[in-house]
Amino acid sequence: MAPTRRRLVLSTTRSAWLLLLVAPLSLLATGANDFSAEPESSASFLSPSNDQSGPQTPFVFSGDDVTPLDAHHDAQQDDSTGQDDAEHLEWPLNPLEQLHYALETMQSRYFELWLGQWPTAIDWTAAVMATLVSSTLHSLTRSMEYIIAGSEQRLKEGQRIENEISLYFSQVVAYYFGEDAFSLRMEAYDDMLWVVLGWLEAVKFVDMHASRHYKSFGPETKWYGRQFIDAFAHRAHIFYDLASEGWDTELCDGGMTWNPRLTPYKNAITNQLWISASVGMYLYFTGDDNSSPFMTSSAHSTGDIPYARPHDPKYLRAAVDGYSWLRSSNMTNALGLYVDGFHIRNWGKNGTIGTGNCDKRNEMVYTYNQGVLLSGLRGLWESTGNLSYLEDAHTLVRNVINATGWKGTPHHDPQEPREPPGTPPKWSGLGRGGVLEDMCDSRGNCSQDGQTFKGIFFHHLTSLCTPLPLQPLVPGKTYAASPAVASLHRQSCKGYAPWVAHNARRALKTRDNEGRFGAWWGAPGGGAGTEQFAPEAFDVQLPAGAIDYRNNKTLLLLPDEGDSDDESIWTLPPDAPQPEDGMAGVKDANDRGRGRTVETQGGGVSVVRAMWEFVDMYKREPGS
Repeated sequence: MAPTRRRLVLSTTRSAWLLLLVAPLSLLATGANDFSAEPESSASFLSPSNDQSGPQTPFVFSGDDVTPLDAHHDAQQDDSTGQDDAEHLEWPLNPLEQLHYALETMQSRYFELWLGQWPTAIDWTAAVMATLVSSTLHSLTRSMEYIIAGSEQRLKEGQRIENEISLYFSQVVAYYFGEDAFSLRMEAYDDMLWVVLGWLEAVKFVDMHASRHYKSFGPETKWYGRQFIDAFAHRAHIFYDLASEGWDTELCDGGMTWNPRLTPYKNAITNQLWISASVGMYLYFTGDDNSSPFMTSSAHSTGDIPYARPHDPKYLRAAVDGYSWLRSSNMTNALGLYVDGFHIRNWGKNGTIGTGNCDKRNEMVYTYNQGVLLSGLRGLWESTGNLSYLEDAHTLVRNVINATGWKGTPHHDPQEPREPPGTPPKWSGLGRGGVLEDMCDSRGNCSQDGQTFKGIFFHHLTSLCTPLPLQPLVPGKTYAASPAVASLHRQSCKGYAPWVAHNARRALKTRDNEGRFGAWWGAPGGGAGTEQFAPEAFDVQLPAGAIDYRNNKTLLLLPDEGDSDDESIWTLPPDAPQPEDGMAGVKDANDRGRGRTVETQGGGVSVVRAMWEFVDMYKREPGS
């Protein structure tokens, strides 16, 4: 279905089937607890004892349309303020149509083919944008059943769809040559690992598309995209090897260091990226015998990159060890959310490593720190058969949903007293009113980093909820789910669908007349109505001990020489610029600060894709 800029008002027929979201259930699975079999574990992804998500919302499906049964009520009330909602977003909604539109806007507005770049992105956010394009192509190629052969009518339809997919894939290829791989080699370890995940995502798409739509042609005719797999794998290999230098056992008994040029900081995102990239290399890396020289980040010398084979156990060991360290690191708060990371007390004092322990915790919470790990945990289950990884992933998802204040329905609970008009819902730790939010969103001071975070979360949530395979991806190397476990995972993910759709709807309401998404999805009226309210009503106070360095990079300085237990590990110069503030002269809350950018558009693509995938989950038979 080609992208369109016109608003679609689709049929509201009620002749479609009704699917109720599942009630909590618990199943058991047995096996051994090593890499060779499933362990004895209670597969209680969504059990009565730990499900706090409240009542679930039924959905009606008609073709590709999706309508929450309470959408009429939801359309009449803006659930973030209690005010009448002037937004004319029509229900039922066609998620696939909206996904085409969001991607088309991102690429036509922000991507420059002649550069092979999103010029306004920075190195790491560009890697994320490429990941989102490849993952969206993965969804688009699964959205239509077609073959490039057969009757004339089917041939034309197949060619039309194939042409659109090829258009965006050609831009992924252009980005391969436009990516600033040389500067990225000298950046932080998390920057390198975004590159790894991006090219592994491209490899996955190529394999999916070629096998799904060209298999009938036989081995003599291959999709042209396959010629790029070796190049994509080579780049993933280079950056994985460079990033591996960040694993350090001298401090904190393990874990990845964020940036070798700053005070040692063992943070959540670098360690989660290490886990997801490592298990991704084990599962999807196709091998690399290209010994093209590269520069190491430590010695600044050149050397040949060693040969790497697919499904090498060293990648799996790295992922297992990485998660073992992260899980025992005390990096989650009382809400079960990952805080940002640890410094080492007195590091550098008198030329020493100080305590050598992770004992100065930054309590800042970001949405992406809850997301990247999800795909890694799913990969660890598939690589080991250990159900505890899936259990941990679903627990984290539920913690995030609870921390947005989600009550199980997109609208106000009639049994609770309604706040006075103009009063926003209570901040719950990672959002309000059921909408995922970073603390910088309502302030309008998100940096380029911060504007990217929510899209990353929904990308990895979607990866987690991909149906579990009933046959091993690679016999002898990976594991398949039993029908009971596959069903439990599927039903647990279905339980998240109303929340995902609610966030997608709120994100869609932030679009301007050019189809560009805003950053603050929870803004009243999508942002245009925010001038009616005092900005301070939406302000969020940082948790005690939190340093928001991602949105104020002047905080990224070495600690004072006299660092002590009572002093901050961060130093803020007295003349440092303060974050942008307020709504002065701005009518749309999403025009503050950096405004609408390729990063906010990527967030829109990601959450709308998540909505499509969760809708599609209902329509497909298990294992399809």
